[in-house]
Amino acid sequence: MSFVDPPKASSRYATGVGVAIVIHIALVWALINGLAHKIVKAISEPIETRIIEEIKPPPPPPPAIELPPPPKFAPPPPPAYAPPPEVPVVAAPLPPSITATATPPAVEPPPVVARAEAPKPMPAPLPAPPPAVPAAPVSASVACSNYSKVMGDAAYPRAATRLGIEEGDALIQFTLTAGGEIKDVKALRASHLAFAENSIRLVASFKCAGRSTDVTVQVPFAYKSE
Repeated sequence: MSFVDPPKASSRYATGVGVAIVIHIALVWALINGLAHKIVKAISEPIETRIIEEIKPPPPPPPAIELPPPPKFAPPPPPAYAPPPEVPVVAAPLPPSITATATPPAVEPPPVVARAEAPKPMPAPLPAPPPAVPAAPVSASVACSNYSKVMGDAAYPRAATRLGIEEGDALIQFTLTAGGEIKDVKALRASHLAFAENSIRLVASFKCAGRSTDVTVQVPFAYKSE
C-alpha cells in the first residue's frame, strides 16, 4: 500500500519554486534600480533631537520676619528729697580784752655834727699797655712738610681753560692750630674765582706741623697756561 500522492506533491513543489524565483527576481531588480541605496540613505540621515527643559516655577518669596517691638524704657523716678544735715553752731569765744598802758615819750639824742674832711688825692692813672703786635704770617713752605709735592703736582684749573683764561693768581690764608689742624681757609685775593677755588682745594691737602700757639699761614699761587 502506497501513501505518496505523486501528482499533488509535484504541483505544490513547482508552485513554491516559482514563487521563490519571482521574489528573488524582484529583490535583484530593486537592488539594481537603487531602492536599497535610498533606504540606506534615509536611514543614515542624522536625527535631530531637542532637549526640552522643564519649566520650573519661580521660588516662593521668603517668609516675612516679624521683629519684636522695641523695649519701652520708663523714665527713672525723681530722686527723693533729702534735707541737709543740721550742723550745730557753736559761738566762738571772745578774745581777751587788751588794756592800753601809757608809755613815756622817747628822748631823742642830740644831733651829731659831722666834720668835713679834706679830700684825698686821686691815684695817678696806670699807663695803658702797649698794643699787641700781630704775629707775622708763617710761610707754608716752612710749616707744611708736603708743600713742595702739592705745589709741584698742581695743575692748571680746568674751569679757567674752558673760559679761555691763560694766566692768573691767588693768595690764600688759613689758621694753623697748635695741634696741626688747618681751619679758617679763605682767599684774600684772586684774579678769578676758578683760581681761588683751585687754590683752596690744594691748601686742604697740606700736612702741617703745629706750633706752640695758633699761627696764620699765607700761601701765594701763580697760574700760567702752557
